Amino acid sequence: MYEQFANDAAFLWLLRSIATDQPNYVSADLLELEERIDMHLDGLMTAPDVSWDICADAMSIEQPGEIFAAAVLAFRSLDINKIQQVVELGLRSEEGVLGLTSALGWLPGKICHSWIKKFLTSKDLNHKYLAIAACSVRREDPSEYLTSIFQRVDCLSHQKLYARSLRLVGELKRRDLSGALPIALRSDNPEVLFWAAWSEVMLGDKSAVKLLQPFALAPGPFQSWAIDTVFRVLPILEGREWISVLAKDPAQVRNVIKATTALGDPHAINWLVAQMQIPALSRLAGEAFATITGIDLEEHQLALAELPDLDGVLPDGPTESPDDDNVDMSEDERLPFPHSDKVAATWQKYQHRFTAGQRYFMGKSIEVEHLKSVFTTGNQRQRRAAAMELSLLQPNYFLLNHAARFGREG
Repeated sequence: MYEQFANDAAFLWLLRSIATDQPNYVSADLLELEERIDMHLDGLMTAPDVSWDICADAMSIEQPGEIFAAAVLAFRSLDINKIQQVVELGLRSEEGVLGLTSALGWLPGKICHSWIKKFLTSKDLNHKYLAIAACSVRREDPSEYLTSIFQRVDCLSHQKLYARSLRLVGELKRRDLSGALPIALRSDNPEVLFWAAWSEVMLGDKSAVKLLQPFALAPGPFQSWAIDTVFRVLPILEGREWISVLAKDPAQVRNVIKATTALGDPHAINWLVAQMQIPALSRLAGEAFATITGIDLEEHQLALAELPDLDGVLPDGPTESPDDDNVDMSEDERLPFPHSDKVAATWQKYQHRFTAGQRYFMGKSIEVEHLKSVFTTGNQRQRRAAAMELSLLQPNYFLLNHAARFGREG
């Protein structure tokens, strides 16, 4: 029974981590998943010693879900040896850090705050990195501890810690640390460079968007982040020019669609309708159309009744079975297939409501109350976009975490 609790908690955590960026999940769906995870975690706590032996054995495979379950159990037990064991193992890999960070974001403050402070004051720089990552997930300000990181040579030499600290400056709008960003921009480390430039933009320096151009236009680990940011900041005409550069590479067509979505210019709708006729692009183009216009494909009966043959075009996503080893989720997996002719006809009917050269998100201009409404009621991808727009629109508004746990206390 306790093995089942551990296995299910790890697997449901994995499902939730995927769901946070899926278009078929809204807040209520995530909350339901969280309640299921909590049920299994609470089950483990009914026999903590037996459960720990099971979780300690499971976490040896160093997968984030297993480390998450073990970490929650360890921190809730208040057993220093167990906490030390899971932290040491988790810090050995990026996957492990993901599980540890998620656990620290999951737990109530009364359990984890003292540990986050211990990690922030630790001599081990990996502990500091874990604490900063936890503060990022929780959107909690480490105050002078973050300030001190930028004043220490050893911390600046730890590239992961340096980069995550720079990212936190932008997420929390720590303007008092803006002076650290130009210094970081002299780094030759791409991760440090990206997050320094990104935070410059988040703090309101729109001219810094040009520093993100190389990341937005060339394939790389930060391209998605860059696209999601720069095309919400660039003036429309300049945004179109950047998209034209991106479009010169046929392999970047999906990123062209994503950039078009972020730019929000209805000028591109006819082009998006054309992309709907290409099976591998159809669903993504349909999502872009809906995100710009606010016209839901299924609600307006603009989706295909019968799915086209996609054999070999895109991989199948995971099931809800713990025995299923396939955890790769296509970003198109849960999107409807648009009926391009019906979409074109619908656009002809409604296009008079939109002005080319102006930005739109979910059918309306970019305004605070509209964005707050979408963040509350939209699906996960819409919530993520709304959070970014809100933070860019309001200089002092920290970046909301669309993936944050709903049921956490403190």
